[in-house]
Amino acid sequence: MNLVERVKAILTSPKTEWQVIDGETGDPTYLFTNYVAILAAVPAAANFIGSSFGVSVGAAFIFSIFLYIFYCAGWYVQALVIDALAPTFGGQKNFPAALKVSAYASTAAWLAGIFAIVPALGFLGILGLYSIYLLWLGLPRLMRAPEERALLYTAAVVGIMIIVMLLVMLILAMLVLRV
Repeated sequence: MNLVERVKAILTSPKTEWQVIDGETGDPTYLFTNYVAILAAVPAAANFIGSSFGVSVGAAFIFSIFLYIFYCAGWYVQALVIDALAPTFGGQKNFPAALKVSAYASTAAWLAGIFAIVPALGFLGILGLYSIYLLWLGLPRLMRAPEERALLYTAAVVGIMIIVMLLVMLILAMLVLRV
């Protein structure tokens, strides 16, 4: 897999690309080192550059490292959610497939993070919502869920991930306020 070609294909012809992805292995190490670790760095690095002008470079760096870890861990947690929910929506549990869905569906969100370089353009990060569409297309193909249940499956995954994100933010806020 060529990173640039995969990104281009998943964004411009996702239906066709999910078919290609379906035939690949879901090796976690390979996915992480060749895709997730690289693309998750985009919003973290962009945030570092964009926020370095408003806060200290040290604070911007620490926050960007946290974001990077959050995005990488989020990929794995989302795969766990996708896999756990598969039978509920008529799909098949298959963790390697869930890792692929989580990684490749997140592409648009990670790339949209580039707009954080210029804080005034940060609102363009909304383009990352295209990842929800990618998730909706990928779930039935890779997790073998019926297409008529893909919308609810997608909504459940997104809803759970929002709750997870809010819980992480709450815990971090509590830790920061104690310091």
